[in-house]
Amino acid sequence: MKHSLLAAAAALTLTAPSAAQQAPAPAAEIPSPGEIAAAAPAKDWIAIPASDLLVMDLAPDVKGKPRRVVIQLMPAPFSQGWIGNIRKLAAAHWWDGTSVNRVQDNYVAQWGDATEKKALPDGLAVVPESNYLASGRAFPIKVVLRRQNRKDAYTGAAVPLLGWPIALDKGSAWPVHCYGMVGVGRNMSPDTGSGAELYTVIGHAPRHLDRNIALVGRVISGIEYLSSLPRGTGALGFYETEAERVPIASIRIATDLPSADQPKFEYLSTESDSFAKYADARANRRDPFFIKPAGGADICNIPVPVRAAK
Repeated sequence: MKHSLLAAAAALTLTAPSAAQQAPAPAAEIPSPGEIAAAAPAKDWIAIPASDLLVMDLAPDVKGKPRRVVIQLMPAPFSQGWIGNIRKLAAAHWWDGTSVNRVQDNYVAQWGDATEKKALPDGLAVVPESNYLASGRAFPIKVVLRRQNRKDAYTGAAVPLLGWPIALDKGSAWPVHCYGMVGVGRNMSPDTGSGAELYTVIGHAPRHLDRNIALVGRVISGIEYLSSLPRGTGALGFYETEAERVPIASIRIATDLPSADQPKFEYLSTESDSFAKYADARANRRDPFFIKPAGGADICNIPVPVRAAK
């Protein structure tokens, strides 16, 4: 598709408290998920290291407005071979002068070298397909014991864990394709891609891609600069002419930018009480607009709140 964090972990309890346990609050007093996140204490927010931020500056739009996309890279144990390559590519300024060359409606926006002729820097790893998965043994047992299994249509369970949407099954864990997640384009198996071709999900979560393609991060700022681009008219949404492609001015790890230009973000800890309340509210909307709580939520409908840090 180039053209193209547990042995048993577990999930948040996402059901509403029973009436016998607690009388419902008046509708006007029930906070929305966003209000719950906004009210979370500072201790529940975790700073994202600048070294884990990939900053992509697109060419300005037609009105001269800057377009910056910030990607948070996955932490260990996931996808570290590809992420090591991405760090090398960014250090070599390899993406400078390349482009966003594919935008497929309700699917992905992809970027890299449209010509497929640009030489890659030396020292990139060839990553095996086994690295699509991580062992559940990598996770703290206290996290496992604090959660209950949450069923998932695609696997045994899927949970917001250690800040990411994670699927779990038979002692393995892997990140899943939710909106804004960033993956590695590849050719046919056994090729797994180098990390030079990247894409982000801009439509309904394509969960069928899980465990078939490496996920390396997520867009935490600027997704609108990718999701709103004109759709490609070629096969799979590729742009057919150079004029249609969106030039990439630069892609850098944030620590390689001047201090004043380094973005700062933090996310709501998925192991916090605030997140548990937020996730319950996502699954059971009780704020005034809603008539009937859904009684559940897909993993991709519980996005981890991320905000700019001071």
